[in-house]
Amino acid sequence: MPSFNRVILIGNLTRDPEMRHIPSGLAVTDIGIAVNDRRRNAVGDWVDETTFVDITLWARQAEIASEYLSKGSPVLVEGRLKLDTWETDGQKRSKMRVIGERIQLLGTRGDGSGGGSSSRASSQGGSTSRGPSQASPTDDYDYGPPPGGDVPF
Repeated sequence: MPSFNRVILIGNLTRDPEMRHIPSGLAVTDIGIAVNDRRRNAVGDWVDETTFVDITLWARQAEIASEYLSKGSPVLVEGRLKLDTWETDGQKRSKMRVIGERIQLLGTRGDGSGGGSSSRASSQGGSTSRGPSQASPTDDYDYGPPPGGDVPF
């Protein structure tokens, strides 16, 4: 049976981006975003719920995030879920995160611009910046870490 792993999130950065380079020279940036949701509880009162999501960006996406985003910046992220597992002091641990494959900068917080630029990049380092109306559904990009799987941190 086929499977589908896709996530689209809009939220605000919870911290400044942290960019680093792996030994091959590929840029990696970790960001965290807060996604807010508002719903009614059992008695009909509105309740605000915030979900915090860790996101890893690679190559040009990582560079763009590090250069243009800061704590509080609104951003749209499209990517896939990945479960990291490791062992610390004999205890198994795991954490769900998003591998960001596309980001869209939504402007600075409170400036009212409502939507700045859109950016896409391939893991080979090429990039294309387009406005929302210029995006083509037939664009074919290769996202994520280099072939051979995810790079261990």
